[in-house]
Amino acid sequence: MIKGIYAHPKPFWEQDLRLDDYGVNATFIHSTEIDEATLQRAQREGCKVFAEFATLNGKYGNYVYDHPEAHPMDDQGNQVPPATWFLGACPTDSGFRSFRMQALKELLAKYPLDGVWMDYIHWHAQFEDPYPQLVKTCFNDSCLNAFQIWANCEIEGKSTPDKSKWIFMNKAREWEDWRVSVILDWAREFREIVKISNPQALVGCYHCAWKDEDLGGLRRRCLGLDIEALKEYVDVFSPMVYHGRSGKTPDYVRDYVEYFTSRYHINKEDSASPQLWPIVQAQDEPRIPPEEFEKVLHYGLSGGSTGVMMFTIGSVAADKGKLEAMKRVYHQYP
Repeated sequence: MIKGIYAHPKPFWEQDLRLDDYGVNATFIHSTEIDEATLQRAQREGCKVFAEFATLNGKYGNYVYDHPEAHPMDDQGNQVPPATWFLGACPTDSGFRSFRMQALKELLAKYPLDGVWMDYIHWHAQFEDPYPQLVKTCFNDSCLNAFQIWANCEIEGKSTPDKSKWIFMNKAREWEDWRVSVILDWAREFREIVKISNPQALVGCYHCAWKDEDLGGLRRRCLGLDIEALKEYVDVFSPMVYHGRSGKTPDYVRDYVEYFTSRYHINKEDSASPQLWPIVQAQDEPRIPPEEFEKVLHYGLSGGSTGVMMFTIGSVAADKGKLEAMKRVYHQYP
């Protein structure tokens, strides 16, 4: 059973605490914050070390600001504004893709990691809010040309609004399927790079915790996320069941874990089945009391789940009640 923490353990270690004393056996750390000392200390305290990799976050390295051709474009031909904490990059921009895949190769060459988690593996949007920010993208030349080749069609219209309207009126389903195929191809190459470096390393995926039918199927239509199709490339799914940020009760975590287990045939006993390790909310946006945090940790380990982690360990380290809650829960599981 994976009993994890998300983010660098520094706030935890600054209190002279040991991860294994609290039942923690896995750390999920931003790829840019991993160093040799962190890796060795986490391993000494009995932890596997996984990297979170900001896959399609255009803010990484200020890439989209320095390379405007990689900035996603909406159906009116405008650059999309950043969401609260995310600005996607155009997934068909070859320069950005090379930039991120090279960073992945360098990370794996430098550290003996137990796995890497794809984060921000979707088209531009933000979904961890009660009122998600959803934008129709991407309509730059790179995407329109790629779609024409994939769909074997010629888009009509002179302006971006005309072209996007033609697509929605004539090729809406093909456009949706093509956008899914673009995300799948990122996942395919990501997995290939990880497995070449270390066949035993896991490929994980942080993703939107929506059901197939939620909001009229927007997870697939807007984000380009088809969980069933992604199963070919993902060893572990980590839905971001942030109940507080999403304006939901803790029961949302239990219900979603049960849904995901059933819908995607997650089987703890089947080594061929992908695993389920949800990430639950500890961060006080809004306030998550210790007893509520304890409840969602338990819910995260229900159903077909074989692991859990929280967003973030800093939020737990800053609250003695949450520290004790994590310790109680994690020591209950082998």
